[in-house]
Amino acid sequence: MPTPGELARAGVLDTRSALAALSQLPEDVAHAAAAALGRAADPDAALAGLAALCAAHAQFAAQAADARFTAALMAVLGASPALTDHLMRHPKDAALLHTAGEQEWDPAQVRGQLRDAVRGEASRSASVAKMRAGYRRWLIGIVARDVVVGQPIHVTWRQLSDLADAALAAALDIACAQHPADSGAGKAPAVVALGKCGAQELNYVSDVDVVFVVGDDAGHCDIEHATRIAGTLMEICSEASVEGELWTVDANLRPEGRRGALVRTLSSFTDYYQRWAQPWEFQALLKARVVCGDTVVGEQFVQQTRPFVWTAGRNPGYIAQARHLRQRAETEIDGDAAREIKLGPGGLRDVEFSVQLLQLVHGCDDESLRVPGTLQGLTALAAGGYIGRDDAAALAETYTFLRAIEHRLQLRRLQRQHTLPTAPDDLRWLGRGLGFEGDPAQQLLDRWRSVAVDARRRHEKLFYRPLLDVYAGLEPGAARLSATAARERYEALGFADPDAATRHVQALAQGVSRRAVIQRTLLPVILLWLSQSPQPDAGLLAFRRISEALGESHWYLRTLRDESAAAERLITVLGSSRWLTELLMRSPEAVAMLADDEQLQPRASAALHEEFTSAAGRHDDPAQAALSIRALRRRELLRIGVADLLGLLDVDAVGRALSDVMAATIDSTLRCAVAAWEVEQGRTFPARLSVIGLGRLGGAELGYGSDADVVFVHEPAGVDEPMATAAVLAAIADVRAWLAAPSPEPVIDIDADLRPEGRNGPLVRTLESYAAYFEQWSASWEAQAMLRARHIAGDEGLGARWESMIASVRWPASGIDDAGVREIRRIKARVESERLPRGVDPAAHLKLGPGGLSDVEWTAQLLQLRNAGCDARLRGTSTLAVLREAVTAGLITEADERALTGAWRACTNLRNRLVLLTGVASDLFPSDVSNLRALAHVMRAQSPQELREEHLRLRRRARAVMERVFYGRA
Repeated sequence: MPTPGELARAGVLDTRSALAALSQLPEDVAHAAAAALGRAADPDAALAGLAALCAAHAQFAAQAADARFTAALMAVLGASPALTDHLMRHPKDAALLHTAGEQEWDPAQVRGQLRDAVRGEASRSASVAKMRAGYRRWLIGIVARDVVVGQPIHVTWRQLSDLADAALAAALDIACAQHPADSGAGKAPAVVALGKCGAQELNYVSDVDVVFVVGDDAGHCDIEHATRIAGTLMEICSEASVEGELWTVDANLRPEGRRGALVRTLSSFTDYYQRWAQPWEFQALLKARVVCGDTVVGEQFVQQTRPFVWTAGRNPGYIAQARHLRQRAETEIDGDAAREIKLGPGGLRDVEFSVQLLQLVHGCDDESLRVPGTLQGLTALAAGGYIGRDDAAALAETYTFLRAIEHRLQLRRLQRQHTLPTAPDDLRWLGRGLGFEGDPAQQLLDRWRSVAVDARRRHEKLFYRPLLDVYAGLEPGAARLSATAARERYEALGFADPDAATRHVQALAQGVSRRAVIQRTLLPVILLWLSQSPQPDAGLLAFRRISEALGESHWYLRTLRDESAAAERLITVLGSSRWLTELLMRSPEAVAMLADDEQLQPRASAALHEEFTSAAGRHDDPAQAALSIRALRRRELLRIGVADLLGLLDVDAVGRALSDVMAATIDSTLRCAVAAWEVEQGRTFPARLSVIGLGRLGGAELGYGSDADVVFVHEPAGVDEPMATAAVLAAIADVRAWLAAPSPEPVIDIDADLRPEGRNGPLVRTLESYAAYFEQWSASWEAQAMLRARHIAGDEGLGARWESMIASVRWPASGIDDAGVREIRRIKARVESERLPRGVDPAAHLKLGPGGLSDVEWTAQLLQLRNAGCDARLRGTSTLAVLREAVTAGLITEADERALTGAWRACTNLRNRLVLLTGVASDLFPSDVSNLRALAHVMRAQSPQELREEHLRLRRRARAVMERVFYGRA
């Protein structure tokens, strides 16, 4: 006899009762039972059940002396005390446990025995009792295979479905015997299973979803007769009896639900599905399978409804409705949703709905997805490239684990149950039944929570994938076209060279590799997106080139398939921007940043300086260091350009971001040049050097096509000026050469022509030289050129002192005098008349034309020259900031500021978008129809005409303000 401690270690909770039960058993039986306790999910219930059976039936004691038999019996009784009642009534059925799992499962044998059992019985009640007893007998065999042998759960599903099929066939026989055909009645209806039974994935206790069908030759009497049979069949399976009920036969998925006719003809079903059915009703038919009855009619029903199923995913509103149904199911949960393994977040329905939605959308074109089972569906979706293999594997593991929980919950009392218990003892029993040891209750909860969180995350990724909505909108068959049909489709989609498009698609999708499989999934949607872009042909070629460069990268196609926002963004870039496409071709790994808005936000200036300098420091060769800096600049230009094209940045933010990148590039390259000089000369660099940004760089308003306007200032450090100047000139020459050298990276033209005396003046001066020049020689236009000057690179202290020195020049204390104002106005008028290219419509020139950039900037600068000396608010380098402060100072009205800034932003944005679109800097509003249409697309205008009219309107308003404020004209 085991001790209380040994019993407790075996999992017994009530050791006193256990000892009492063991004492009532023969010694050999007690020994065998004690040895088997550890394998029982509920040792207390198993031992109590064994004691009761031995007490009631003497033959049990003889059988229980067999240790193998007792171990199997204890495992079954510990998993399902409900089966104890059946064995009390039918002790002979326990004999199945002697050969648990050894006999081959034969569905035909199961069906034959159940049907044979009900033949010849005098009454319906006797037939039902025989059928149910036989059902329980076979159920014990399945339970033994499950909890004793540990067969895979999908095998258990199949066997339970086979057993349900047999029970339905036997019930149909009983119903037909109760309602024999008379002279006016025909055959029994076909019984078609849906849901889990249809997919052969049945639980121990599930509703069995069915529809009843009769042939089109059935008359009114036939249908009435078939309806009586169907109703009786449903009663036979669900009504209470001494042998216990089986499960509910649910026919509510029939047309019109509970209000609809229980039995319909084939043509009635077809008519309903064609005219009235909701998309979700076709989803219910996905798993349809004939079980019994008129199998010919049943097969006709399945075949006739298949076209409805495999076009449902393309029905307008289907995806939205499917998502709504899933959300509604969660809101209608009774009790604690967090413990719901079926309907709750991360539960079985998350997996099933995800699989079915993907099947119904993609299965319209891909027949390999037309499988009924959830695990089969996951396998097919992964094989077809519609989901990742890791997602498929994780969801399959989740699904089997959750179904295992559901099975154990239902098996205990043979009742429907899909909520985790709260009682510690119940959790402990459930955890033990699932194989957890140590602290089974806590281990079960930990695993469940982990699984639920992971399943929910994957469900949301797949179920709410935007790519599905686009795919669902494709024309039927668009994903699988012949070569001729494909060429016609590409031409219809707007590809100028459909033959080239065909070649690109074939190159991407041919073969049996996983890359080709996923490309075949993506291409129909990608082609649709490209057709909506201004440059579809160039975009498709670029997509092919990038895919060939990155196709073997494990993340690339996975990102495009699973992060559909990234896929659409990539296609937007490739089909809309030659400039960004070229950058992306040189850095295809940057595709990864498209999936995340955060990744597309400009980097902070300090972070850029640190990264650029650190990257350069990893190279001994300064020229290679400079190339690494330019490569980082390329990545940042791509980041900014994509964010701009996608509307994530406004034009002001683009200017600031581009200026920060330029400053970091020049600063880190200058550091390389200084370090290279020191290595070559073997001594410390003999000067402090600062780079001052002018123009748009100084104002932090750079565009994609802007040069870097700068001046250089230096200060000798421990050597005479000529020696310092020579070192500084050498460093500057290296910087300019490295940044402008031919390479795959975008070149940078450092333009120092705005320095004192222009090209004829020295390239670099000392601080004192600048001060002397401006004091003696500075003209009004030179002071104007210094208005946007600010330190951007090199020695910060020297740059700050240079800015302090220039303050009195650009912001004269008493303001620019009248002669200076006249000179500024004269130069502006001369620029307007002489610098506009011949033959160009002035209204088309974004910089020099009326209301263009020059008008706005000169207006702001004249306000500064006249007023900044006495009003510090105007001492900024940004055009837009100066205009805002001019309103505060009362120099212009808010309406004036809106007119000027509106035109400046519009012209700057147009210049930027022209570079993005064509890859070439331009100051001209396009006149070519195709370019204008493309520009309107990337500017998100309704039409080219709307874009032109809005642009001209803004510029007319700005010119009117400029005439009054700058020229002083009324």
